[in-house]
Amino acid sequence: MNAPVKTGTQVRAVDLRDPSELRRIEGFVADVGASLFHRPAWLLGVEAGTGQCAAGLVAERMGVVTGWLPLTEVRSALFGKALVSSGFGVGGGIIADSADAAEALAVAAQKHAVGGGFSGVELRGGTIPQDWETWSDKHCGFVRPLGANDEAELLAIPRKARAEVRKGLAFRHRMTIGCEAKDLAAHYACYSQSVRNLGTPVFPKRLFTAMLAAFPQRSDILTVWQGDTPLASVLSFYHDGTVLPFWGGGVFAARAARANEVMYYELMLHARRQGMQCFDFGRSKTGSGPFAFKKNWGFDPVPLTYGAWTAPGQPPRNIDPTDASYSRKIGLWKKLPLPIANALGPWIARGLA
Repeated sequence: MNAPVKTGTQVRAVDLRDPSELRRIEGFVADVGASLFHRPAWLLGVEAGTGQCAAGLVAERMGVVTGWLPLTEVRSALFGKALVSSGFGVGGGIIADSADAAEALAVAAQKHAVGGGFSGVELRGGTIPQDWETWSDKHCGFVRPLGANDEAELLAIPRKARAEVRKGLAFRHRMTIGCEAKDLAAHYACYSQSVRNLGTPVFPKRLFTAMLAAFPQRSDILTVWQGDTPLASVLSFYHDGTVLPFWGGGVFAARAARANEVMYYELMLHARRQGMQCFDFGRSKTGSGPFAFKKNWGFDPVPLTYGAWTAPGQPPRNIDPTDASYSRKIGLWKKLPLPIANALGPWIARGLA
């Protein structure tokens, strides 16, 4: 990043405790149609739920916001220190109205990393400087418009997957949608078992509580029940006309009961009734089981471009679960009793931003 930056652009760290700063940044994010993960509310929710500090850099010209880089200052005894845009999200990165502002933000992020002892900067989308490492072959996103009505939504699902949804609907599972303590408890019971079965440490329960509080009226939990037992549950966000089912999973019995299929179909219907126009199925590792599941539901995969800069003399941060170095650990984690996995998982997972 040796190119000169025009003197008219100024970059500074923001104070996310200042209500006027929050309003300015939230307004800029809304004006440019940026992602949920660019919102200061996302950063602050993550901080409240994990302890990883919320930060950000703003570019200005003559007092007008021209660019924004949301940052989570990740500090982990296991995974090192890094600036992540945005922590615990699948999107983020630099948004700017000019190449000048984007470059200024990138330079400032590098200086912030070096000054704070961070190993580097990770950008999950947005403008990525040409001399940074970039890749587009690890993750894909899946988004499509919602159907005009319930029947159209069902018919938009390809035949084989649609048959599974119909089987699930035939069980007449009970459905609940809410943000109360009972909804959180049901969600955590399903989600924690699901990620343990995948060999992944579960996030702290307080993260989910904090994110619901960060997005009141813009988030909820949908749960599929068999009697008094939750089978599958998903915590979703609603942003800019799109529903994002973000943290979801099911218990072992969910598969036979087709609870996951029912859950996502019912969320599509619920989202349309809330005025949403699109369904964002989130990202998946290219070629993975979830990748195939989403394709089978009629979603076209779109490669996601991420980027990173590593500070001189620092090793690159590696939290890729498909890396060979993690395969044995994942296998062992799958075998842990659920209470032990739930006790140890949050301490580990808070560093997997």
